[in-house]
Amino acid sequence: MTANPTVSLRLVDPPGAISDTDLLKASYRKPERFGELYDRYFREIHAYLGRRLDQQAADDLAAEVFLTAFRKRATFDPERGEVRPWLYGIASNLIALHRRTETRKLAALRRSAAKGQDAEHGHEERVVSRVDAANEQARLTAELQALSEGDRDVLLLSALGELSHEEVAKALGIPYGTVGSRLSRVRRKLRAALGGVNPLNGGSDG
Repeated sequence: MTANPTVSLRLVDPPGAISDTDLLKASYRKPERFGELYDRYFREIHAYLGRRLDQQAADDLAAEVFLTAFRKRATFDPERGEVRPWLYGIASNLIALHRRTETRKLAALRRSAAKGQDAEHGHEERVVSRVDAANEQARLTAELQALSEGDRDVLLLSALGELSHEEVAKALGIPYGTVGSRLSRVRRKLRAALGGVNPLNGGSDG
């Protein structure tokens, strides 16, 4: 299978644009300003949810991410991180409530890869697209399916969300060192499962 090109959905604000944190603070007084944060991040949050779950779930949960963020915006603490990883943390909490959907998606992709069929654009698309052979895709998907929920969240926030180690730590509320150790362990496991092939080059070491 030919690897699909990777397209980053992370947007860069134009010079002079108000920061996410200041925009969130402005929404305390003028709630309509929160819509600007929605415009900045809805597309990538929706895409992340679609890759982890499916499009129907993404349609439902992406809106819920921003509704939850709007309701909790006064509790946001800029000392604990930026708005973007905070949104991914909310998304991760919602994904935790839909693990069955994610498990079904992984199982379907594993069967498809084992049969040598073109993989559906799915939740680990950026990772699987780096592996050409269908049998390697099947092994990789099996390994992803076998990961603990915590390890999978760390891996896919890094590989799909393109969050740095620090941002993943903030999103999940875990120590920075835990992120690094989990990623190192998972990467070693995936390389071993694929006979030395490294399917993971995404994410920043931050």
